Parts: sequence; C-alpha cells; structure tokens
Amino acid sequence: MPEEQIIAVLSEIRDLQKQHIENYKLALSNQQQALETQKQAVHRAKTLLVIVGVIVLAIYLLPVVWWALGWGLRCALRR
Repeated sequence: MPEEQIIAVLSEIRDLQKQHIENYKLALSNQQQALETQKQAVHRAKTLLVIVGVIVLAIYLLPVVWWALGWGLRCALRR
C-alpha cells in the first residue's frame, strides 16, 4: 500500500474520531438537559401531589370539623 494512501486513511480515521468526540459531547449535553427536565417534572409532580393531598384531606376533614363544632354547640346550649 502506498504511503499516500496510508496517510489518507489515517487522516480519515482521525477526522472521524474528532467527529465522534463532538457527537459524544453533544449527546452528553442532551442527556444532562434531559436529566434537568426530569428533575423539574418530578418537583412539579411532588408539589401537585401535596396540593391534591391537602385538598382531599380538607374535603374529608371539613365535614368532621363541622359536625364536631355543631355537636359542641348543641352540648353547650343544653347546659
């Protein structure tokens, strides 16, 4: 194999390796961005879960508190 062909093949390999490194850096950057997006989504989901939990708890506890206050007033009025 002539020396010029060897140099051309090695240059092509070098160029492909450089391109591969650039693509790898881009993929790594995209993965980091995806992780940040997932972290934000998890944070929003946790916040929403807390809000829904508070609403559900309020819906179930409001009648109990209302009943207890009414019962307390009835007992106080009977005395």
